[in-house]
Amino acid sequence: MNAKAGAANAGLVKMERDARGVVRIRMNDPQRFNALGEQMLDELQQALNQVAADETARAVVLEAEGKAFCAGHNLKEMAARTELAYYQQLFAKCSRVMLTIHKLPVPVIARVQGIATAAGCQLVAQCDLAVAGKLARFATSGIHYGLFCATPSVPLVRNMPIKQAMEMLLTGDFIDADQALAQGLVNRVVADSEIDAAVEQLLQAIVSKPRTALAMGKALVYSQREMGIEAAYQLAGQTMAANMMDEHAQEGAQAFAQKRIPSWKVGH
Repeated sequence: MNAKAGAANAGLVKMERDARGVVRIRMNDPQRFNALGEQMLDELQQALNQVAADETARAVVLEAEGKAFCAGHNLKEMAARTELAYYQQLFAKCSRVMLTIHKLPVPVIARVQGIATAAGCQLVAQCDLAVAGKLARFATSGIHYGLFCATPSVPLVRNMPIKQAMEMLLTGDFIDADQALAQGLVNRVVADSEIDAAVEQLLQAIVSKPRTALAMGKALVYSQREMGIEAAYQLAGQTMAANMMDEHAQEGAQAFAQKRIPSWKVGH
């Protein structure tokens, strides 16, 4: 993809990039409800790796074709292979995708329509932000088939109160979009016809901010969450001090003192 705009549309994942540096990664297997089979996971990893290497990227929208966001792992594919080593490799591959989202220096927004189940619900929970259509539904449904959604539980319990997360994990029951909003799984719920407008509102707010500050902030938030409070404050203080040395923060401070709007370099 060139620096201004571009697209890569082969296979099960489409990529588009606009002139602002917003990258859209679209799962494109609607017949299988965008299930996370091996090929889908490989192509998602490749797409995310491209974003990680692109210093001009500003944000990612993770979206999907069809009536469903993502139905989780491809159980038919999994049932055809009854080898422990295969399952270990598959779940490690999925975890790498999730961790890449976690470590990207730009915000990742899930654009959710229809169902997001099991590892599809995990994808929503792993993204930094999520906008859902009113008709979206969420479940960690593996338990219905004798498989506790262990890897989906990792981001789920980091997004939702533990009692609500455990109810989803233990029962496999669906929650609707309004419940997902109330329980912290998504940021906004809008009519399905208004999802793109709501995502765009978030994107406009994000791309107007310095990339360096957002990258530092995202890394700090997730790192300090795993620490005790004293270590968290120490790391947060170090991060803010480093951030203040950045030219964008210096310009912001001067603009505040001079009662004017900051003048930042676009795309930084």
